[in-house]
Amino acid sequence: MANQMVGESNNAHAESMHALKYLTGYPEQVKTQVRHLIREGRLGDMLLQKYPATHDIRTDKALYDYVAELKNRFLRNAVPLSKVAFDSRINVVRNALGLHTAISRVQGNKLKARHEIRIASLFRETPPEFLKMIVVHELAHLKEPQHDKAFYQLCRHMEPQYHQYEFDLRLHMTQIDDAGGSFQESGKVLPLTIS
Repeated sequence: MANQMVGESNNAHAESMHALKYLTGYPEQVKTQVRHLIREGRLGDMLLQKYPATHDIRTDKALYDYVAELKNRFLRNAVPLSKVAFDSRINVVRNALGLHTAISRVQGNKLKARHEIRIASLFRETPPEFLKMIVVHELAHLKEPQHDKAFYQLCRHMEPQYHQYEFDLRLHMTQIDDAGGSFQESGKVLPLTIS
């Protein structure tokens, strides 16, 4: 009887460990399925099977070129970008995955805005779909400042699978938390962290 109570206590503790902080807005049925995958140790396998490769965009210059190409394809008339960079401080300082900022400066008697996009460094070594999702998200802020219907329509216009990639990225971050900070499967490690 005591062993059964300890087992139940351990199960309750395991359930609380899977609070699924990245999935708070999703229905309970979805969260239950994710908890089941975690308990069976299959979440990482599922994600690795679905997203087996990482992209090759490693430098700020390569990231700028990638973002500029997407911007030119979908948002040609949007404001120009002054800077695009990976930023290792974003998730720690801002608890975000990417940032779009407009920095206003006075030049003579004119006010000029510089628009920058910063992407959390964890996206340096992720599947290309996750990088595209976060870039599309930040580009959409050039036209739509709020996370409203028009914003998400623009995201889907630039990437029709936007919502699926966002959900899978949330699963990926959940897997990272569950694995203690790294996504490891079959000897392959994707060094991702998020606070």
